[in-house]
Amino acid sequence: MSGIFGTEKGFDQACAENLRKNLSNATLKLLAFYAMMIVCNILHHILRPWSQPRITTDIVIGLILGNIGPVKKWAVTVPDALNSLIYFGMVCYMFVLGLEMDPYVLFRWPTRAAKVAYAGMISTFILGSVITPFLRFFKTPSIMRTISLSTALCGTSSPVLTRIITSQKIGKSDIGQLVIAAGMHSDFVSSLVISVCYVAYYDSSSGMSESDRIKNAVIQGVALFIQSAITASISPFFLNWVNNENPEGKPLKGSHLILSVAFMAVLCSCSTLSGYSPILSAFMAGIFLPREGRVSKWALGKINYFLSTIFYPIFFFWMGYEADFRGFEPGHLLTWGRLFVLLLITIAGKLAGIIISGAILGFNWPESIMIGLLLTVKGHFHIFMAVMAKQTGRTTTSTSLVIILVVFFTALHAPFVVSNIIERARKQSPTHRMALEWLDPMDELRMLLCVHGPHNVASTINIMEISRGMADPGIVVYVTDMIEMTDQIAATLVQKDTDNAKVTDKGVIDMRDQITTAVQAYANENGDGITLRRMLALSTFSLMPRDISNMAEDLLISLIVLPFHKIQRTDGTFDGGHPGFRFVNRKVLRHAPCSVGILVDRGFGLMEKIPGSHLTLNVAVIFIGGQDDREALAYAGRVARHPGVKLTVIRFLVETSTENSSSRRTTDYRYSIAEQEQEMKLDDECFADFYEKYVAGGPVAYMEKHLANSAETFANLKSMEGRYSLIIVGRGGRVNSVLTIGMNDLEQCPELGPIGDVLSGTEFSITTSVLIIQQPSLRGDLEGLDEDFSIM
Repeated sequence: MSGIFGTEKGFDQACAENLRKNLSNATLKLLAFYAMMIVCNILHHILRPWSQPRITTDIVIGLILGNIGPVKKWAVTVPDALNSLIYFGMVCYMFVLGLEMDPYVLFRWPTRAAKVAYAGMISTFILGSVITPFLRFFKTPSIMRTISLSTALCGTSSPVLTRIITSQKIGKSDIGQLVIAAGMHSDFVSSLVISVCYVAYYDSSSGMSESDRIKNAVIQGVALFIQSAITASISPFFLNWVNNENPEGKPLKGSHLILSVAFMAVLCSCSTLSGYSPILSAFMAGIFLPREGRVSKWALGKINYFLSTIFYPIFFFWMGYEADFRGFEPGHLLTWGRLFVLLLITIAGKLAGIIISGAILGFNWPESIMIGLLLTVKGHFHIFMAVMAKQTGRTTTSTSLVIILVVFFTALHAPFVVSNIIERARKQSPTHRMALEWLDPMDELRMLLCVHGPHNVASTINIMEISRGMADPGIVVYVTDMIEMTDQIAATLVQKDTDNAKVTDKGVIDMRDQITTAVQAYANENGDGITLRRMLALSTFSLMPRDISNMAEDLLISLIVLPFHKIQRTDGTFDGGHPGFRFVNRKVLRHAPCSVGILVDRGFGLMEKIPGSHLTLNVAVIFIGGQDDREALAYAGRVARHPGVKLTVIRFLVETSTENSSSRRTTDYRYSIAEQEQEMKLDDECFADFYEKYVAGGPVAYMEKHLANSAETFANLKSMEGRYSLIIVGRGGRVNSVLTIGMNDLEQCPELGPIGDVLSGTEFSITTSVLIIQQPSLRGDLEGLDEDFSIM
């Protein structure tokens, strides 16, 4: 008995030891995976100022980690598991790539993007087929291997290129859209050619006879055709059924998800039974699956998440492990010759074809060069093919490393090309930007006054009145109705021509007539120096900001005034407001090419008119500093010319004792010291000029308030309650935030800025209206250039 128990005890100890080793090994692998992710993220963050794509940093980290001695020794123990994981990940990658492609573009008349893609591919393929045989990239050269390499060289990695274009925010531009479309077309065609030609490929070392090789190719070709036909014919019906059973807004049913995944897996594996590549089979199945619908979008989202978070770090580690630096052979001239020749073929081939096609299509040659350079970008599939060629013994480690370095260099230059595109676009097509501060006081003021309905008409008339200034040069006012496009209104539109439609909805017509009658009556009676125009912004709330901004751009507007989205009740409080109009206000503030004002009407519209001889309107402008406050001051200078307006300028200054200690600690982190000094200099110059024109011996009153913090700012704002009919204030943009810091913590309407939010709050006066003004900022992602710019 003791012998038996002794044996069991030894067996238990062996199991425990084996389990400990397995857990320790699994822990080390998990730590290595996280270390790879952390290092990649750190390097990517360091290279972010140069806008480098993720693939460049991942290649560098993968090559370094994969060639560290201890790491390489550890990786030797798990080559099979690593290869299996990479193979599975590439199946997912190619499936998603195919799912994003449209195979039916091959049967349509080629677009401009398709012509550009074809031209670059053909020239690169010809150049590669002619040159590469002389450099012996393969151990056993053959025509099929030369064709495979040339096809890979003429392709483009559309996921990498699209990520570069969108991250640089030129995806909405004409050249960005062309490059993305041409890149996807090039990627699709090259991957399709490789997939189809795979059936004709055979390994000469396999010992297959000619008849067996032909038989094998026929079997694979038939299997691939059957898979594609089944996928194209059956999958739309099945996936549409699943989509109909799972409408938007409800969670996808688990049983349907399981069925969908199993269906996709079966489709991807059909042709593999004949010996066809599972990776290419997944691509071929993906291109014939419907791209629309909840199931396809769910699959894209989940697989892309798996690829980005788990697969790519492991993939690049595997790449570095397989690309052994010891086999690079840097002392051989042929190694460097292969590297530079591949770069030459990739770049010169694309440039030659695209410059020729660009000349035919009417492109400028600089744009053709930039398109060609962007379409040279290679990616993950090219790296995978290079490593697999080395693993199967078709190429040497040196050649595999050369191809990986070529992929690295083609992605490295892309951000600099995009930067050059932005610079050229900024020089050639500068976006119109207008503001009152930049407008000569003797020039005509052009305003766009927006109304939601008849209840905004009185305040709109009074804004016109106080803004009119002198009859010469006068102002041009575009009173614009903001009307949501509903299904009911859309059904009544009558198309006049290709660009215009007539509104026949009776409610809209009656409302517009009522507004037109009121504003026109004012213009006829008191409109000396006012040129009145009527406009209409009829669209959905999502598109209305764009329409208003485009209107302001076309009409050379300097100031847009939007009504606050809330309406004051009879008891002085505001209603809940219209969320659609609030969305429009926020978007116009963000994208308008000119200054924007939001009018919070608390009785300002109850004054039917403001004639100078009958009524004195008390108006205050608050000046703290920053571009928005300078814009408010510039507008106040025009208001001050009205004989019925008594204007008071209130300047908030930081107490000297707290300026050095507090203000610097609370300065907006977005501004550098040099920018702060420049802004403060502009504030002083602007205020000095205003003081000399309107305060010193003029009609404008002036007050100074020396404050220490935002609490004192709030108290001083409360002290103005009921003293003014209108307060004009800048929205924000202040480099010295010590007087407003913390005020935005409890903001109800951030679009009004900290001061405007306090003045329009429920705790403030119910009779004081507020006009919040924002100057257009040239600090955009493209520094003043619209994202949908046109350069071609």
